Amino acid sequence: MTTEEQTVNSTPDDDTPIGRVGFGLFEPATRANPYPVYHRLREQAPIYHSPAGIHIFSRYADAAAILCDPRFGYSEPRAPLGRALLTEHDRTGLLRDDHGKSVSSFLTRNPPDHNRLRRFVAPSFTPRAVARLAPRITAITDALLDTALASREVDLVESFAYALPFTVICELLDIPAADHTMVQHWSHTMARGLDPEFLVPPQRVEQRVRAVLETAAYFHELSAQRRAHPGSDLLSELATIEDNGDALTAPELLSTCLLLLVAGHESTASLIASGVLALLDHPDQLARLRAEPGLAAAAVEEVLRYDPPPQLVFRATLTDLTIGESFLPAGTMAMVLLGAANRDPAEFPDPDRLDLTRATQRHLAFSQGIHFCLGAPLARLQATIALRRLLERTTTVALNGQPRWKPNVALRGLEALPITLR
Repeated sequence: MTTEEQTVNSTPDDDTPIGRVGFGLFEPATRANPYPVYHRLREQAPIYHSPAGIHIFSRYADAAAILCDPRFGYSEPRAPLGRALLTEHDRTGLLRDDHGKSVSSFLTRNPPDHNRLRRFVAPSFTPRAVARLAPRITAITDALLDTALASREVDLVESFAYALPFTVICELLDIPAADHTMVQHWSHTMARGLDPEFLVPPQRVEQRVRAVLETAAYFHELSAQRRAHPGSDLLSELATIEDNGDALTAPELLSTCLLLLVAGHESTASLIASGVLALLDHPDQLARLRAEPGLAAAAVEEVLRYDPPPQLVFRATLTDLTIGESFLPAGTMAMVLLGAANRDPAEFPDPDRLDLTRATQRHLAFSQGIHFCLGAPLARLQATIALRRLLERTTTVALNGQPRWKPNVALRGLEALPITLR
């Protein structure tokens, strides 16, 4: 990890939660384009001790090192509002272990729990396993494009970018079609509550908690049906799998289902929509991809670098350690700005330019280390097929209104992308 550290005036701009983070990082005005703020932060204070007590890292070298460093991991949240509400409302105990403690997914577990839980899911998301889904993903993509092209003027987020990965994850879990609208509502609510709790109004945290519990109750009933009558779907597999006498407990199964549902499509939807917008903002690259459809996979990697859906992750120091001249006792919170790291000129020359020939997978959009995104092969495949088929089946893709960004900070994405298709 690099050792240089710059200091800046860390007086908060105001006494709101955003102000206490400082540097204007999460001001509403910056959310449509946070990258100028990231550049300023990286140049002036690459290791920033925010007034909120969080250490913020914006350089690629620091970010990559933290993500791979076993001395960083997960701990109890600093502001356990969501956990307290979860315990208060979870009267059924569906998401609590035998000791009454809330059970989280492997995404926020440290070894050895992380390794144990992840191994149950990993075989379904290997590149080879995912590749078998390509014909079905292509068929769904073409069906959605049939409808969109018939309309000609569409919101590409709702009609295509979101609909594709949502349909895919529902089919993987074999969620009945009659339940899709209800499950989609829960997923949206949970995704909107993924921001750091100090940035989320208590009302939204409570809405997220209720959505978590309602979704858990739904999967509890559905998994019971699959145990009694297993099919070939992923939920049936997880509900019945056993590995050397070990199996997922009921709360572990439900927390895994929640993770697969939200992570399985929300970020991929953002990737597809952001990719289309990035190409529209760079007509030369759009023209090149039309002329060379074989560049679709490289285009996805460049979009992941240029405008990644996950903009930040948190880690906690699991032991006392020193970074530069700063002593970080165990339990210190670190915020790793993936979006800033992906545009670090020390790692990516001319980082603000979309270049489909950059051909790099060194970006941090899927994290690194043991928490590297399990669903990365599926996200890559869906986005590659989506971009390729969109351009193969159209002669015109053009904006017909202003894109609208979600207010989310941690999971960046478009809320609406009005498009004309021909």
